[in-house]
Amino acid sequence: MPGKCDVCGKTRGVGNAVSHSNVKTKRTWSPNLQRVRAVVNGQTKKIDVCTRCLRSGLVKRAL
Repeated sequence: MPGKCDVCGKTRGVGNAVSHSNVKTKRTWSPNLQRVRAVVNGQTKKIDVCTRCLRSGLVKRAL
Protein backbone atom coordinates (compact mmCIF):
# COMPACT_ATOMS: atom_id res chain seq x y z
CA MET A 1 0.00 0.00 0.00
CA PRO A 2 1.43 3.38 -0.89
CA GLY A 3 2.15 5.68 2.00
CA LYS A 4 0.11 8.64 0.80
CA CYS A 5 -3.52 9.69 1.23
CA ASP A 6 -5.16 10.31 -2.16
CA VAL A 7 -7.40 13.04 -0.68
CA CYS A 8 -5.23 15.21 1.57
CA GLY A 9 -1.75 14.04 0.53
CA LYS A 10 -0.69 13.03 4.03
CA THR A 11 2.57 11.03 3.98
CA ARG A 12 4.81 9.43 6.58
CA GLY A 13 6.36 11.50 9.32
CA VAL A 14 10.02 11.22 10.31
CA GLY A 15 11.58 11.81 13.68
CA ASN A 16 13.58 10.29 16.50
CA ALA A 17 12.78 7.42 18.83
CA VAL A 18 14.26 8.49 22.17
CA SER A 19 15.19 5.80 24.67
CA HIS A 20 15.34 6.13 28.44
CA SER A 21 19.10 6.78 28.17
CA ASN A 22 18.34 9.58 25.65
CA VAL A 23 19.83 7.67 22.70
CA LYS A 24 18.13 8.81 19.50
CA THR A 25 17.47 6.61 16.48
CA LYS A 26 15.47 7.45 13.37
CA ARG A 27 11.90 6.21 13.07
CA THR A 28 8.82 6.88 10.95
CA TRP A 29 5.12 7.33 11.56
CA SER A 30 2.88 6.03 8.79
CA PRO A 31 -0.60 7.44 8.19
CA ASN A 32 -3.51 5.13 8.94
CA LEU A 33 -4.58 4.41 5.35
CA GLN A 34 -7.64 2.45 4.33
CA ARG A 35 -8.38 1.16 0.82
CA VAL A 36 -11.97 2.21 0.10
CA ARG A 37 -14.33 2.31 -2.85
CA ALA A 38 -15.22 5.94 -3.40
CA VAL A 39 -16.97 8.07 -5.98
CA VAL A 40 -14.36 10.17 -7.83
CA ASN A 41 -15.58 12.42 -10.67
CA GLY A 42 -18.77 10.36 -10.97
CA GLN A 43 -16.92 7.04 -11.22
CA THR A 44 -16.32 4.36 -8.59
CA LYS A 45 -12.62 3.91 -7.82
CA LYS A 46 -10.56 2.26 -5.12
CA ILE A 47 -8.42 4.88 -3.41
CA ASP A 48 -6.16 5.00 -0.36
CA VAL A 49 -7.59 7.38 2.22
CA CYS A 50 -6.42 8.29 5.71
CA THR A 51 -8.91 7.76 8.51
CA ARG A 52 -9.06 11.49 9.27
CA CYS A 53 -10.46 12.16 5.76
CA LEU A 54 -12.96 9.31 6.17
CA ARG A 55 -14.09 10.53 9.57
CA SER A 56 -14.47 14.15 8.52
CA GLY A 57 -16.61 13.26 5.50
CA LEU A 58 -14.21 14.35 2.76
CA VAL A 59 -14.79 11.05 0.90
CA LYS A 60 -18.06 10.00 -0.74
CA ARG A 61 -18.17 6.23 -0.26
CA ALA A 62 -19.50 4.04 -3.09
CA LEU A 63 -22.18 1.44 -2.43
